[in-house]
Amino acid sequence: MKDNSSKLRSRSHRVHFVGSFPGELPAAKLPEVAFAGRSNVGKSSAINTLLGQKGVARVSQTPGRTQAVNLFRVDEQLMFADLPGYGFAKVPQDVRQRWKPMIENYLGSRSELKMVVVLVDSRRTAQEMDQALIASLKEFGIRTLVVATKIDKLSKSKRRPILNKLASGLGVGRGDLVPFSSTKREGIGQVWRRIYAASGVDQ
Repeated sequence: MKDNSSKLRSRSHRVHFVGSFPGELPAAKLPEVAFAGRSNVGKSSAINTLLGQKGVARVSQTPGRTQAVNLFRVDEQLMFADLPGYGFAKVPQDVRQRWKPMIENYLGSRSELKMVVVLVDSRRTAQEMDQALIASLKEFGIRTLVVATKIDKLSKSKRRPILNKLASGLGVGRGDLVPFSSTKREGIGQVWRRIYAASGVDQ
């Protein structure tokens, strides 16, 4: 198989912001890949890095407060859905309580949803809300990829045991966890290969 790692790392994608939807979403007409993660995990930075553009997904100054699904059309071939962040302590309780039914409704209703990318901080052990989300995805039968962000903050000698423990704690196989760094641009090719494979879109 031809290795397209360099191409996938350096490619800049054509992106159209469809809109921000706190309620009903438009009908899904393209294969869709959703991104979910705790507030401050680096989700927006990861999306921007994958798309090869700055500022596509906004890095919020008030994490967790925006409770809406942001949709982006990518290369006229697939959709990215940026789901609201969760688990931020300063968000009011009523906002946190609205997150679960909103996401469960999204997961259960998107006919073209091909995969959910769950972003976690590589420096932290498996978190309860991440475990709960991944368990819900398994129940829905939705393909899941875990992306461990900020991998550049870990020394290379510590990465393997930490990532193995993280994968085990989250209940996923090590092959379903990709180390990622927006700063060092690590893991871009691996994530895109999984996105293309799940969505059936040509590279």
